[in-house]
Amino acid sequence: MLDRYDAGMSSEAVGRYMPPVVTLDDLTAMMAADEHHRYEISPEGVLSIMPPPGYAHAIIATRLMVWLAQGGTPADRIAQAVGLRIPGRNGGVGGRIPDLVVWSKPQSDGVWLPVEDVLLVVEIISPGSEGVDTVTKRSEYAAAGIPQYWMIEQDQAQTVTMHHLDGGQYVVRATMPLAWVLNTRAAEHDLG
Repeated sequence: MLDRYDAGMSSEAVGRYMPPVVTLDDLTAMMAADEHHRYEISPEGVLSIMPPPGYAHAIIATRLMVWLAQGGTPADRIAQAVGLRIPGRNGGVGGRIPDLVVWSKPQSDGVWLPVEDVLLVVEIISPGSEGVDTVTKRSEYAAAGIPQYWMIEQDQAQTVTMHHLDGGQYVVRATMPLAWVLNTRAAEHDLG
């Protein structure tokens, strides 16, 4: 499968070799062949190709990881940029790569992990990803039953909007600057 995807291919050539239905195995092969992009697919089969996150994006994720670890969340329950298998409403399966994931227990190794033990997913909004992060992923994560979804803007305050699942939909629990979040305890957010 890996030989179908060559990082040196033009978009025309990639399109010629693209299967009619892209699976998570295809996504894995595409990511292995192309270190310059992140690939995700919705449960409905919509493919998203994004550049890797920038420095400011990575620093926000790192600050949250350190805060969680210092607050007592074991390191084997926190991960950056790991794939999640997102079940769809119509039986399809998608693959999303949140910027940060917190689980209730350690996970087995894998490329696309199940969502059953996920407590929180965090997406750091990058230019161009606003619609997918604020609407599409929010809906998918809610349908998958993930209890909390945080979106972080890359504005001056690094505004964090915390959503919690209520009746199958996310409702906003709080909106605050990242610096304020980092002055709280993870347990205050049902993460302890």
